[in-house]
Amino acid sequence: MKQYFIYSLLCLLLIQTGYSQTNPVTVYTTAENTNYRLTKTDNLQFADFGQPAEGQVVIIVDATHTYQTMLGIGGAITDASAETFAKLPADVQKHFLTSYYSTTDGIGYTLARTNIHSCDFSSGSYTYVTDEDKDLKTFSIDHDKKFRIPLIHQAIAAAGGKLVLYVSPWSPPAWMKDNHDMLHGGKLLPEYRQAWANYFIKFIKAYEKEGIPVWGLTLQNEPLAKQTWESCNYTAEDERDFIKGYLGPTLNSSGMADKKLIAWDHNRDLIYQTASTILNDKDAAKYVWGIGYHWYETWTGSAMMFDNVRKVEEAYPDKNLIFTEGCADRFDAAKINDWSHGEMYGHSMIHDFNNGTVGWTDWNILVDETGGPNHVGNFCFAPVIGDTRKGELIYTNSYYYIGHFSKFIRPGAKRITSSSNRDMLETTAFQNQDGKIVVVVMNNSDQKVPYFLWMNNKAAKAESLPHSIVSMIF
Repeated sequence: MKQYFIYSLLCLLLIQTGYSQTNPVTVYTTAENTNYRLTKTDNLQFADFGQPAEGQVVIIVDATHTYQTMLGIGGAITDASAETFAKLPADVQKHFLTSYYSTTDGIGYTLARTNIHSCDFSSGSYTYVTDEDKDLKTFSIDHDKKFRIPLIHQAIAAAGGKLVLYVSPWSPPAWMKDNHDMLHGGKLLPEYRQAWANYFIKFIKAYEKEGIPVWGLTLQNEPLAKQTWESCNYTAEDERDFIKGYLGPTLNSSGMADKKLIAWDHNRDLIYQTASTILNDKDAAKYVWGIGYHWYETWTGSAMMFDNVRKVEEAYPDKNLIFTEGCADRFDAAKINDWSHGEMYGHSMIHDFNNGTVGWTDWNILVDETGGPNHVGNFCFAPVIGDTRKGELIYTNSYYYIGHFSKFIRPGAKRITSSSNRDMLETTAFQNQDGKIVVVVMNNSDQKVPYFLWMNNKAAKAESLPHSIVSMIF
């Protein structure tokens, strides 16, 4: 530990003095209309530069200012992912696991989410108890032992033995709700609040008994959405009161005070209203690790509302922000290679990180050739698609765009300042614990853009291809 501390101080000193800039900058590129897919394309060299001219395009990096610490990047291991995985040949399964979880031959996922009983990306609705069993005596996760638990075990092994996993419910059992239906919204009945809090505990204990550590949990997936699939509605006040009256105390009394409780788990548009309602109440806030959010506010015709994320970070700097779900929806096999899908990931990840987010979780890690299985026909894209008819994997550009972050920006990295002087180049930057700096630059324009990577009055000359993303490491 002492040696690591001394090494970290030395790395910081070298960066602040500019010494490290004598080393080359390694560039990895993914670009449309090329064969570049996380491909090592260049080694750049810093040289004395001084003041950039007004007409020069520059990415400005400053490692003397640090912000949030990276928790991890990953995706959800759903029933759909697990069922699709099980239908693939063994060698294809191995390749899939390596592609996602290996730090050397893949993109190094370290974060995962999974569903508490069924969600839309299940082959049907199910729970872990029989109807009206408020004491949860019949609780069993046998359903998950067929497909999902085996995949999670293999993902943990492929990730080197550790995967930060959090869990989310889409709906309580139908008999706990006022609409007596797991689908179509409805609300948790007051008389079952304690039983539902106990259900979380049962699930976590059952998974941990299977050798799957659970790091955290969200209270409810998309609490304001009345969906045609599993859903349950909570106002911000409902969430606040359930946290402080039931879920928080139950976690504590069950010896699970260390589990990270995440509120909201819905879109950016109303994130501040819910966060402030919960976190302004000290009796609820004390149980909450952070606020989770999705990117689907675009269903209204709005752009992604990153500024709302920043406002939560500014108002509640002692809490954490985590992106809990996003995908390109409305699956269409003809659009598997649509380049805008990857750019949507790059755009979101850059701005989410720049606004204080510590962890970023994609939706399904895998779907089949139909965009499912999904028991209500809500088919979506995933970064990797498993064609179960041919026993093959299709890697979409989204996989590579995510990889430009997850492969190089590792848990424990600190975000540092990275600033662009042209809106066509979007950027974020982190410094890993080993001292290496990672700068991500995305160009979503039709133009090739020459620019300079500038730091401490030195700069490296670079070029951004049209519709490309690069990771620069030095």
